[in-house]
Amino acid sequence: MACGDMTRMRPLADWPLPARSGIRGVLADIDDTLTTDGRVPAAVFAAMERLRANGLLVIPVTGRPAGWCDMIARTWPVDGVVGENGALAFRHDPAARHMVRIYADSPQSRAENRARLERVRDDILAAIPGVRVAADQPFRETDLAIDFNEDVFGLAPETPEAVVGRFEAHGATAKISSIHVNGWFGTYDKLTMTRRLLCQEFGADLDAEREHFAFIGDSPNDSPMFGYFPNAVGVANLAPFSADCAHLPAWLTAGERSEGFVELAGRLLDAIR
Repeated sequence: MACGDMTRMRPLADWPLPARSGIRGVLADIDDTLTTDGRVPAAVFAAMERLRANGLLVIPVTGRPAGWCDMIARTWPVDGVVGENGALAFRHDPAARHMVRIYADSPQSRAENRARLERVRDDILAAIPGVRVAADQPFRETDLAIDFNEDVFGLAPETPEAVVGRFEAHGATAKISSIHVNGWFGTYDKLTMTRRLLCQEFGADLDAEREHFAFIGDSPNDSPMFGYFPNAVGVANLAPFSADCAHLPAWLTAGERSEGFVELAGRLLDAIR
C-alpha cells in the first residue's frame, strides 16, 4: 500500500468473515497498541486470554527491552514475545520451567555493538538538546533507545528525525516509535525474528502462511510488518503518522490504542463463534 494513502485502509468492521476465520495468530506491537497512556488495561489481558483459549497464538512484537520481554513471556497470557525490534525472541515453557531465548547475533557481536552504541549515545546527547536515554535502557541487551516522547515532552517535531540522522551517521539502523528512537547495528528487524520464532517454536512457515496471521501496530516502525501481512491492522492513532509509513495496513480500527486491540480481538472471536 502506498505511503500515506489513508483512503486504502478500510474500517476493521468491513473485514470479511472468511478472512477473519482463517487467522491462526495475532502479532501485536505494545506501546500505544496494547497500552493507553503507558498502561495495559485489564481488557487487553482479558482479550489475549480469550484469544489463546480459542486456539490462537498471541505474540507481542516490540521495541521494548530484553528485561521486559523476560517478564512478559513469563507472566502475560502470551505464547512468546519478540523484543528490541527483532534482536531477540523469548518463549517461556512453564511445564519445563525453561525460557527459550533466541538472538539474531552472537554474544561476541552483541558485546562489540554495545561498545559502538555507547559512542553513538554520547554523540546524540551532545548534539541534540532535550533528548534522553530511555528509562528502560538498563534492561536492553542489543540496542540504544533515545526518549523523545515518553518521559520527556515539548521537543521540536523534527527531533526524532534528527536522532535518526545521528544514528545513521554512525552506520546504525534507526527506527522511530511513538515514544523512542531505537538504534542498533545489525541486519535484523521485527519481521525476520518473528519469522524465526514462529518456525522454530511453533512449526509455522510464515512465508507460506502469512494470510493466517494478523499484525496490529501504531507507528512507522511497524511499516515492514504492515507491508508483509495481508491482514495487517492499524489502531486508529496510526493516522497522524501515515505519511511517514512506507506501507500501511489493510485495516484500521475505530478505537485508538488499547481499545483498537480489544476491537480486533472481538472481531476475531466473533468469527470463531
